[in-house]
Amino acid sequence: MIDRRPAVIVRCAGVADVIAAVKFARAHGMVVAVRGAGHNVAGTSMCDDGLVIDLSAMKGIRVEPQTRTARVEPGVTWAEFGHELQAFGLAATGGFVGTTGVAGLTLGGGLGWMVRKHGLALDNLLSADVVTADGDFLTASDSAHADLFWGLRGAGGNFGIVTSFEFRVHPAGTVLAGMVMHPLSRGRDALRFWRDFESAAPEEVTNGALVFTAPAGLPLPEGLQREPIVGLGGVYAGSLEEGTRACRPLREFGPPAVDMFQPMPYSAAQTMADFLWPRGFLNYWKSSFLKSLSDEAIDTIVDFCAKAPSPRTVVVLEHNGDGAMSRVAEDATAFGHRGWRFNFLITSVWTDAAETEANVRWTREFWDAMQPFLAEAVYVNYLNEVSDENMRAAYGRKYERLAKLKARYDPTNFFSQNANIKPAAVAAGG
Repeated sequence: MIDRRPAVIVRCAGVADVIAAVKFARAHGMVVAVRGAGHNVAGTSMCDDGLVIDLSAMKGIRVEPQTRTARVEPGVTWAEFGHELQAFGLAATGGFVGTTGVAGLTLGGGLGWMVRKHGLALDNLLSADVVTADGDFLTASDSAHADLFWGLRGAGGNFGIVTSFEFRVHPAGTVLAGMVMHPLSRGRDALRFWRDFESAAPEEVTNGALVFTAPAGLPLPEGLQREPIVGLGGVYAGSLEEGTRACRPLREFGPPAVDMFQPMPYSAAQTMADFLWPRGFLNYWKSSFLKSLSDEAIDTIVDFCAKAPSPRTVVVLEHNGDGAMSRVAEDATAFGHRGWRFNFLITSVWTDAAETEANVRWTREFWDAMQPFLAEAVYVNYLNEVSDENMRAAYGRKYERLAKLKARYDPTNFFSQNANIKPAAVAAGG
């Protein structure tokens, strides 16, 4: 979906290259885009005729098991980070899909398989090394450049280029993870059960509900190959004995056509859904938090999923609230909307460009039908399109504070190719 042609791509090997690239672009008046792992669906890591600062080769990871901290460079994916942490029985909270970049996900929020137990990725960020729009280098934390550190945690791409992230990490080791599967013909009952199960689930459980069609090669009973599947599951980040007990109702309801829950390393759990979102396909997404997951909302989801034009499309319901994320004060970080329990996401995915119109039309019709159930609040990392309206929906009443912070650290909007917040003077017409 994205076909942009930059004039220059700088493949940075370290901080010195990032500083040089920023100063070069500023000296020559060039538009700048910043690329981490290149996962962003809106395509903001590319620009036309400008300069792309590509950080994907910066893959340094250092784990400190004694202090349960880790440092990560901006080209690292969650799968790569998880692989290193697993050697020490540790895990970072962030990432439902292993191919997602640590940098982009963290700077916009950081939902993942331990969000209910340990919060967002940005809630576990201890410090960040930043190259600013002037090419200066500084370290932001609660005790240094605290205003910048506040803004980085939720709107980070607007204020500089983070060249190193310092995280708090957590014991994990082996977890109970996987999903149960039901045919869409039983999807209404399955999703209603999942909704009610989640309302009482312990914080060690972070689960989602997916509606998808089994890709070729997934070993499933023949009946599940012929219609969309409702998959319910995720990760229990605690003792296997307690996890088995806590997840038993979910695994017994129906009963499901397939039960794929099993003990596995957390690093494996972090990549278990990767097959649903392969690189190189066409994508069009719509997302918002839900006011509530009502029976009517579930009926709408099932009805539209039954007529999805592409078998690669995945519809996602996330239960992120009622846990650690919700206990962080709303004003503690720039991230918006900690109070919503459920997040709704349509990821339309297809392979043939000739089918683009049909898939985009279906997605928009589905989105329109869901409007009665959606909050005026979005998760910035899921935005398919960047607009001022979307930014205000992402940050709510924090937007004005962010615009003032942008004016302090990037008054000319040098970092504009992102989920962009305009500097206060620009926003006011100055």
